[in-house]
Amino acid sequence: MEKKAVHSDPEIMGGTPVFVGTRVPASYLFDYLKAGETIEVFLDQYPSVSRDAVIMALKTADQLIQDHAHLA
Repeated sequence: MEKKAVHSDPEIMGGTPVFVGTRVPASYLFDYLKAGETIEVFLDQYPSVSRDAVIMALKTADQLIQDHAHLA
């Protein structure tokens, strides 16, 4: 079974995708990056999220973009 960094559960934050084991929405990471912040700043602000989870989430997002590009 593949380990996931982000999941969605209707019982947690109304189903908002969050980092596994936290209530930190995955969208917060992308908000930080869009604002020009670093992963380190995000991790300092949300210590319950691991660096591995952030890297895994970014790789997953990259794969989704690549998959979408191949469908277009």
